[in-house]
Amino acid sequence: MPGILFTHSYFMRFDPKQWAIGQPYAPLGTLYAAALLRSHNYTVQLFDTMFAVKAEEIIVPLESMQPEVLVIYDDGFNYLTKMCLTNMREAAFSMIVLAKQRGCTVIVSSSDSTDRYEMYLKAGADFIILGEAEQTLLQLVNTITKEQQNYFSIEGLAFLHQGAVVKTARRNVMHNLDALPFPAWDMIDMEPYKKMWLQHTGYFSMNMGTTRGCPFKCNWCAKPIYGNRYNVRTPQHVVQELLLLKEKFQFDHIWFCDDIFGLKPGWVKTFADLLEQHQLHFKFKMQGRVDLLLQEDTIHQLARAGCDNIWMGAESGSQKILDAMDKGTTTKQIYAATRLLKKHGIHPSFFIQFGYPGETKEDIDATITMINTLLPHEIGISVSYPLPGTVFYEKVQAQLQHKTNWTDSDEMALMFRNTYQPAFYKQLHSYVHTSYRRHLAIAQMKKIMRHPFSVNMHTLKKAASWIYYFPASVIEKQKLRQLQQPAL
Repeated sequence: MPGILFTHSYFMRFDPKQWAIGQPYAPLGTLYAAALLRSHNYTVQLFDTMFAVKAEEIIVPLESMQPEVLVIYDDGFNYLTKMCLTNMREAAFSMIVLAKQRGCTVIVSSSDSTDRYEMYLKAGADFIILGEAEQTLLQLVNTITKEQQNYFSIEGLAFLHQGAVVKTARRNVMHNLDALPFPAWDMIDMEPYKKMWLQHTGYFSMNMGTTRGCPFKCNWCAKPIYGNRYNVRTPQHVVQELLLLKEKFQFDHIWFCDDIFGLKPGWVKTFADLLEQHQLHFKFKMQGRVDLLLQEDTIHQLARAGCDNIWMGAESGSQKILDAMDKGTTTKQIYAATRLLKKHGIHPSFFIQFGYPGETKEDIDATITMINTLLPHEIGISVSYPLPGTVFYEKVQAQLQHKTNWTDSDEMALMFRNTYQPAFYKQLHSYVHTSYRRHLAIAQMKKIMRHPFSVNMHTLKKAASWIYYFPASVIEKQKLRQLQQPAL
């Protein structure tokens, strides 16, 4: 069997914002693919780029292992890889060149390469896997091993043939996710992950996927890997992996990185029952939709299972903008779900998106009011980011010109014309954060006044932060007003 070296193109050091936050998660998709090939008796190694300083570090494993195949396999579960940052794309191109110089066949699987397969083939890759990749990868490696070169019959593939790009039929997504082996957790050095988590947060979190895909059709959301299908692992299968991870790594916390966690009716209740049965206790965060959280007793069951933080795609406090996005949710549901989560002791966190086409000052003000009224646990603010294959991308594509990706996740550049100039949205990000922190401090002060005997150093510090955030929010708002000129 030929040797196969796996890697991925997310270099955390190339993303200053994420490096400063210091909360790395293992390349889950890469570990799944490596586990599948290893289960079919291939000799597999992993070069983890998460903490690497430069792409050239792959030379050492390339020359020591001398693999026949290099697989650059990016995580389809991580929004940072879905964003297709140019720093990571350039790193992938560098690794392709280095591997080709050493005689490797290079296979690439990622959201970016699925959308821009011709670009990756031009960079020197031999094969690009389109969409969900495990089964295609296995079939492709089997074909390479047998030297059959009958690549035309392999679904979900792009390659060059006689100078022309060939794109085969799309492969259907997997339905039985339990059939995949657990990710190859033993192949990764978890110590630097754990060390960085403990340094920055005081606890150790790991990532896990329980589903693939999303059946909803927000018109700005790209799904190049798993599409609109929604497939789910059984709760029993998930709990078995959790037991394995707990024994091996002693995690404190889990991030369930699904687009939507626990959508299947009854899944969360069964999951909570199994955790109690196995006496497996941990906290977790997840992503959810406000409308689904309000169904039946979902929030109660999530709290019972140990959920302590739910990131909701609130997006906007304006119903007009939610409707324009085809979000399928209402601002009333955002308010109701947030309050219900707090009642059950779960932290609600918001993804917020500014700059969607047609957004006005009134829409922006409605979003700020929503944030400062509901006071979510955390907020993640972005400007609308056009991803290929979406209705939103088609609307603004003509305005993108040469700028179609951010360099890193902190760039926050608005890449198309909108109501205001790009600098306004960058400043809006700063103002909303300081305004939010100011309102959190005021809420803490009110809480202290109501319950003075519950004061501790943490609550006192949060209340005292008003001294900083009040003038800071005033200054940030003044800067925002100076930039509040309609885009030309």
